[in-house]
Amino acid sequence: MIGKKFKATRLEQIPPYLFAEIDRKVQEKRSKGVDVIGLDVGDPDMPSPDYVVEALIEAARDPRNHHYPSYYGLKSLREAIAYWYEQRFGVVLDPDTEVLPTLGSKDGISHAPFAFVETGDVVLVPDPGYTVYATSAIMAGATVYRMPLLAENKYLPDLESIPRDVLEKAKLIWLNYPNNPTAATAPKEFLEQVVDFCHNYGIILCHDFPYSEIAFNGYRPISILEIDGAKDVAIEFHSLSKTFNMTGWRIGWICGNRDLVQLVGQVKTNIDSGIFQAVQLAAITALKSGDDFTRRMCEIYFRRHKRVVEVLNALGWSLQPPNSTFYIWAPVPQGYDSISFAQKVLDQAGVNITPGVGFGQYGEGYFRLSVTVSDDRLEEALDRLSRLNI
Repeated sequence: MIGKKFKATRLEQIPPYLFAEIDRKVQEKRSKGVDVIGLDVGDPDMPSPDYVVEALIEAARDPRNHHYPSYYGLKSLREAIAYWYEQRFGVVLDPDTEVLPTLGSKDGISHAPFAFVETGDVVLVPDPGYTVYATSAIMAGATVYRMPLLAENKYLPDLESIPRDVLEKAKLIWLNYPNNPTAATAPKEFLEQVVDFCHNYGIILCHDFPYSEIAFNGYRPISILEIDGAKDVAIEFHSLSKTFNMTGWRIGWICGNRDLVQLVGQVKTNIDSGIFQAVQLAAITALKSGDDFTRRMCEIYFRRHKRVVEVLNALGWSLQPPNSTFYIWAPVPQGYDSISFAQKVLDQAGVNITPGVGFGQYGEGYFRLSVTVSDDRLEEALDRLSRLNI
């Protein structure tokens, strides 16, 4: 056994990836014949648009797309991203210097700290939050400071509570609104406050924005780049995963401050060789197709949200359907912590939900439920939950 002899010490600070562990438990149940319904991962159950699939097929048949792609993505893709941002947010981006295609947004998120932080620097991360914010900072040698996202603060970080000695060392702050896992949204006034905060303390603002188009009730999320002065300090991370049901395609981008975008590009060009060109061409088709497809998906998600809330409230919860994302964030019943409740639901109902503590210590006491399963499977899951003694 090789064991710990060859294990890098930084891995001691990094727990196993949450969803990999969840998948392992689910596969173990299924191997024993349990019909597990997964309400854990936000992976759209509906397929990518037909016209995007057809664009991929056509491009994949062209031998000109079988070679190494550009390290910085096709110029036509960067132009399509810039066009989409201007149409959707009124934000003007230079496709040559302010846009960098990535292998999904996780690719950009995980590599960004390597471009910006050094040993001794502090990275401010939301808790609960996407685990890669913290793990990528640790792997880059930084110290993580966790900003609590609390219900009483509407799941927005309290910037004024961050200690002065932490701010003196802070190099980067992560935000994510609409938020995963809490489904919280951020008003423009808060985003303006964050931009001013980053200007005042010389902190890089990284805004993870993949749920911008998954919104309901007339709500339209705001890009951080719409805020005055944001381009001086901020970059935004986006992808086609949620907007066009393209999670498996692995294509996204970083945009915003040109110097920061170029620094991440310097890291990435030394790590990967770009995105399959056929996928890039299909992405252009998606970005130029308008929002009819996404709006139809959102109608389905919102209907499912309302149904989940209806059933959970009948069981004793007091919830409101969220205005964005795929998720319901709810407190666990009295007498449980998040892991024991998720285990009970998996063991006794064959339904997989995500324990809140998996997103950080301040996620304890909550669970996350995703509505990205078909209507009939969602109804079956809700029926099983209704029959549990909770």
